[in-house]
Amino acid sequence: MRACAKSFIAAMLIAAGHFGVPGAGWAQAPSAVPNISEQKLDAAAAAAERVMHLKQNFTEQMANADPADRARIVDDTKQAIASAVTDQGLSIEEYTSILEVAQNDDAVRKRILRRLQLPN
Repeated sequence: MRACAKSFIAAMLIAAGHFGVPGAGWAQAPSAVPNISEQKLDAAAAAAERVMHLKQNFTEQMANADPADRARIVDDTKQAIASAVTDQGLSIEEYTSILEVAQNDDAVRKRILRRLQLPN
């Protein structure tokens, strides 16, 4: 499960970076892990779950897309990802910051993964 957890968080960061979400770069490990509230972790997990579904949909659409439609699909997906995050009450910066912390902190990563509705 530990490798799966790291892969999931890494995939979320890559997806955010792939879609041009600001602040979604590979940050260095913070010197002090911020205290992230349970409410923020709930919001980040809900947003991550939605982003994961959007990424799957994006991959399917791009595989079947006309080259002329690809730019529109990318733009639509970027907007949908931003909405998935902000609809949870998080800024893009807060969301990516939480995922970056989770990438570097096993306890935070586990707290997020407990909230996700991932299939077994």
